[in-house]
Amino acid sequence: MHFERKDRYTIDDLLKIMQLLRSPEGCPWDREQTHASIRKNFLEETYEVLEAIDNQDSALLREELGDVLLQVVFHAQIEAEQGAFAFADVVHDICTKLIVRHPHVFAGLDLQVGSSDEVLANWEAIKKRQKGQKTQTETLLSVPKVLPALMRSAKVQQRAAKTGFDYPNLEGAMADLHAELAELEAEVDAGEQDKACEELGDLLFSAVNVSRFLKTDAEETLTRACEKFIGRFEKVEKLAGERGVDMHSAGMEQLDALWREAKKM
Repeated sequence: MHFERKDRYTIDDLLKIMQLLRSPEGCPWDREQTHASIRKNFLEETYEVLEAIDNQDSALLREELGDVLLQVVFHAQIEAEQGAFAFADVVHDICTKLIVRHPHVFAGLDLQVGSSDEVLANWEAIKKRQKGQKTQTETLLSVPKVLPALMRSAKVQQRAAKTGFDYPNLEGAMADLHAELAELEAEVDAGEQDKACEELGDLLFSAVNVSRFLKTDAEETLTRACEKFIGRFEKVEKLAGERGVDMHSAGMEQLDALWREAKKM
């Protein structure tokens, strides 16, 4: 398969490159790949895009978006070889979805929306009709199980809340969090390992509820907490080094004192 070198390439060139890589004359590694074998690559590339966004690194974002686009093209090419669908079908489908789910833009001026909340409500209603979901339970079941647990919990709770199945306010969510903590403590005290694990899950789920009422993303909040912990741990390690303290043998009381000191720095 002939490929022409250019000063600037287009999406058509990317599709042709992928076809070439997957062809008998192409790359042995690319030919061997399946949806399953490159599944984790898609996830990794997506997280790298998020990191570029968080770092406000425009050059890196440009590169990582290309890597994500490559994953889309790769999976579409595998399906094209099986006669299922091609990249053009993916493009057609997403264009159709955007047009149908934005009737206030594409259906003329007769449909007005007053806020982003109305737009989202319309989007969800149209989505539910398109997917043939007749019960709210079906919308909960449609939240992908492969999502990070905190993200999935938030989506499940948001969809359940649309039926009115929700706490009236933050105080209600906080009360439930305290109740779940008490249940966890009771199972721990009783030595019930399996039940304690179940209650821990309920506690985490309740914490996500609190994050919703605080209007913060639980996944992002926990990520920030991890970064804060690492930063403070680094200070503890530095203090221990300066004072000749062996962290492995110091004991938790001494390390906790260093931790409290690091929090004030």
